[in-house]
Amino acid sequence: MSGDGRLTAVLNPDDVGQDECGVFGVWAPGEHVAHLTYFGLYALQHRGQEAAGIAASDGEKILVYKDTGLVSQVFNEEALRALPGHIAVGHVRYSTSGDRSWINAQPMLGPTQFGTVALGHNGNLVNVRHLMHRVEELSGSDISGELGHGSSTDTAVIAGLMGAMRGYHNLEELAMHMLPELSGAFSLVFMDESTLYAARDPNGFRPLVLGKLERGWVVASETAALDIVDATFVREVEPGELLVIDEDGVRSQIFASPSAHSCAFEYVYLARPDTQINGRRINSVRNAMGRRLAIEHEVEADIVISTPDSGTPAAIGYAQESGIPYAQGLVKNAYVGRTFIRPTQAMRQLGIRLKLNPLREVIAGKRLVVVDDSIVRGNTQRQIVKMLKQAGAAEVHVRISSPPVAWPCFFGIDFPTRGELIASALATESICDSLGADSLGYLSLAGMYEAIGVDRGQLCTACFTGKYPIPVDLCSRERRSI
Repeated sequence: MSGDGRLTAVLNPDDVGQDECGVFGVWAPGEHVAHLTYFGLYALQHRGQEAAGIAASDGEKILVYKDTGLVSQVFNEEALRALPGHIAVGHVRYSTSGDRSWINAQPMLGPTQFGTVALGHNGNLVNVRHLMHRVEELSGSDISGELGHGSSTDTAVIAGLMGAMRGYHNLEELAMHMLPELSGAFSLVFMDESTLYAARDPNGFRPLVLGKLERGWVVASETAALDIVDATFVREVEPGELLVIDEDGVRSQIFASPSAHSCAFEYVYLARPDTQINGRRINSVRNAMGRRLAIEHEVEADIVISTPDSGTPAAIGYAQESGIPYAQGLVKNAYVGRTFIRPTQAMRQLGIRLKLNPLREVIAGKRLVVVDDSIVRGNTQRQIVKMLKQAGAAEVHVRISSPPVAWPCFFGIDFPTRGELIASALATESICDSLGADSLGYLSLAGMYEAIGVDRGQLCTACFTGKYPIPVDLCSRERRSI
C-alpha cells in the first residue's frame, strides 16, 4: 500500500458532471469477499477513477488496502489474498476540488466504543461545519486542525462523529442516532468486525441496492455491480433506511421519514447503461430521451451520430424516432481518459483530439445531428463541432438529451460553480453561436420526466431548475472532497 501522494487527473476537459464515488459491501462466509469486492468495484469504476480501496474483516480484525489509481492499478492477487475474511467494504473515489492524495482514499477506518469501523461514502453532506462542531462538543477536542493535517473529507467527519458518540449498546443503535444528524446526500456502506451496514439518506439522492448471493448478501451503488458477482437483485435500499447484515440475515430500520428525490443526472449520464433504477434499465431511459428529443427538435439531416459513449443510447433513440440513419462518426480511444500527471492548459485543449477522432469518409459532405447527454462548460462540444467541420461536415446540429445545466450540485456531482456553467449566463441561441453549431436543441424538462417515467416530486432536478430539495447556502458553500 503506497502513500506516495500520486495525483490522478483528467487528460481532457471532461465537460460533464462527475459523480464522486461508488460503494460496495459484501457479507458472505466461505467466499473470497475481497475478490468479490474487487469485481464489484470494477463494475463501478465509472463512478470514480482517482482512488480505490477495500477493507475486510475475519470477525476479529479489519484490514484495509487502498491507494490512488484505478481498481486494476491498485490491486493485484497478492493484495487481495492479504484481505481474508467474510465481510468486506469497497470504494472507488472521484474527488471534487479537495485533496486527491492517498490519505483521502476510502474505506476510512475509525475507532468507536465497539471496535473499529470501516466506512465508504457516496454523496456530499451540506452540514459538515455543524457536524465538526458536534464532534468537538462530544469529544471535547478541536478536530478542525486534525482534519486539516489528515483527511479533509466528509467521510472523515462521519467517522469522527461515530467515534465521539457514547452511551449506546451497539453500533446499530449508535447509527440510528447518528444518521439523522447528517444532512445532504449519503449512500453509506460500513462495517465493524462482525457486521455489514448500509444506509441511504432520506432523499435517496444517490442509488444503493441490495443483492442476494448463494451464501450471503451484497450492497452496491448500482445493479451492474450485482450482476458481475452473480448476485440476484433484491430491491433498492429505501431512502431513510438502515440495513444491518450479519449471521441472522438482513434487518431493516427506518431512521428518518423518506422524501424521495433521486438524482435525475443518474439517468442522464452517471449510471451505467446496464444498471436498473426504479425498475427501469438506464439504457432504455436514455433511448426514450433521444426519441423525445427528436420529437421536440427535429431537423433535416443525413445521419445521426453520438458523442461516445454517453450519448450513444439517446442518439440511437433519436435516429429511431426521426428516421434519420444512425452512423458511427466519432471513434473513441478507449485507452485515453486519466493519467498520473497534471495536464497543462495546452494538453487540456488537445485532450478531445486524443480521445475522439472523426471518421471522415462517414461525415464528409453530410448534414449531421450530433447527440450528447449534457453541456456543462461547453468546451468539449465546441471542440467536437470544430473537429467535425474540419473533417468536412456540411452542417452540425447539436442535440442534448437533457435540459440545460445552469445550477451547481451540492449532493454528489462535481459540477463547476454557476459562473462556469455556460447555460447559467447564455440563452440557447447564444450557446449555439458559442459552439459554432448550425442549431442546438435541449430536451425539455417535461420531456425528461416523461422519458424517465418518474413523478416530478420524486426527482432532484436542481442542476436544471435551481430548486434544491433541501436548503443549501449558495453563497458560502465550500467545495470539498468526500
